[in-house]
Amino acid sequence: MTEASPPPQTDAVPLLEPSDGLPPVVTTADALAAAIEALGQGDGPVAVDAERASGFRYGQRAFLVQFRRHGAGTVLIDPVSCPDLSALDKALAPAEAVLHAASQDLPCLAELNYRPRLLFDTELAGRLLGYPRVGLATLVEEVLGLKLAKGHGAEDWSTRPLPEEWLRYAALDVEVLVELRDALAQQLEDQGKAEWGRQEFAAELAAKPPGPRTDPWRRTSGIHRVRTRRGLAVVRELWEERDAIARRRDLSPGRVLPDTAIIEAARAVPTAGGDLVAIPGFTGRGARRHIRDWLAAVSRARAMPDSALPAPSGPGNDGPPPTHRWAERDPAAAQRLTAIRAVVAELADSHNVRTENLLHPDAVRRLAWKPPEPTEPDAVARQLAEFGARPWQVGLATVPITDALAHPGEKEADPADAAGNGAAGPDSTAGPDSTAGPDSVPEAGNGDHPR
Repeated sequence: MTEASPPPQTDAVPLLEPSDGLPPVVTTADALAAAIEALGQGDGPVAVDAERASGFRYGQRAFLVQFRRHGAGTVLIDPVSCPDLSALDKALAPAEAVLHAASQDLPCLAELNYRPRLLFDTELAGRLLGYPRVGLATLVEEVLGLKLAKGHGAEDWSTRPLPEEWLRYAALDVEVLVELRDALAQQLEDQGKAEWGRQEFAAELAAKPPGPRTDPWRRTSGIHRVRTRRGLAVVRELWEERDAIARRRDLSPGRVLPDTAIIEAARAVPTAGGDLVAIPGFTGRGARRHIRDWLAAVSRARAMPDSALPAPSGPGNDGPPPTHRWAERDPAAAQRLTAIRAVVAELADSHNVRTENLLHPDAVRRLAWKPPEPTEPDAVARQLAEFGARPWQVGLATVPITDALAHPGEKEADPADAAGNGAAGPDSTAGPDSTAGPDSVPEAGNGDHPR
């Protein structure tokens, strides 16, 4: 993929203070009403951001929301004190909302009854433009020549009162977001990708929240090390007990009991409290306070009849199997996958866009596993659309993919390109649509978009 332009700035100017000063946090009904009036009377797009407490609190709700609009300045709202933003939603209904990595923040904003009708996602725009790194600070520096300070994205934003230094960080996150939007919008126009952006942003707004996962306990990190059904029962019982405690105490599940402790208990299947406490991960004060709950969970798993034990693998989905099994199970499908990945890699390189954004890896896999019959352009286009491809993606990819499906042996993927078709590996579904569940505990302590 060719380099995005413009080149990185070498003399970036530090952005240290909000231009209008640090505003007070809105915590009362009267202050909220005044903020709504000011933002509603402003003009142009409105910059929006939210700070969560991922890795600290249960779920992904917002603990601070930031807005900035020309003519109104920056507004910081405490959603704990002001949990209903429906009046603000009405006041800003005509305005385009500018967010960075919008798919992370839109769900928690919707919980507060703020749902933008128009969207510009600066992170997604950066992806479409081919920028190799699309973090907010990186784009601000490369595009605007300004340097945002790093530091507080991974804090516990449920802390009250919020330190002034954190609030300054939050205010600066929206300080130049509209300016960044304007610059990226012009670049999209210059590259002939403005319509791509409009379709992608509309799709983000229209995306439905994911439904509850089947057997979410199977996502426990390290579960592949548990070799018996009895051990899997221990994982399930401990996971469900931990989730109930975490929900009740409003804590991130990983702070109640780490995944490593659950896996080690499942491998050992201890019979007494002393044995359980000896397992690393159960020795901390937070875990020890629930030792009776953990032991009861293990006891339930031990007493469970064989007929009630979980199956070695979870229920299947309607998608294809993991691609590493294709060569053995269906060599022709494996060959089609190689051919389609090569096409997508070539298209991505020629259009200066990331492969996973040119066509989602899941669509690539599904099409390769079960292509339409007969394999004709109209049929391929319909199937791509069914798999969620946008019109611009269908228009670019249909004909070359149809050709590749007709002659799969003639298209060999470069290994680097094939690996790149999905940033997290060949079976990745990572990208703008990916989400984390309430038990997800990022190593940095927060799933918010880092600078």
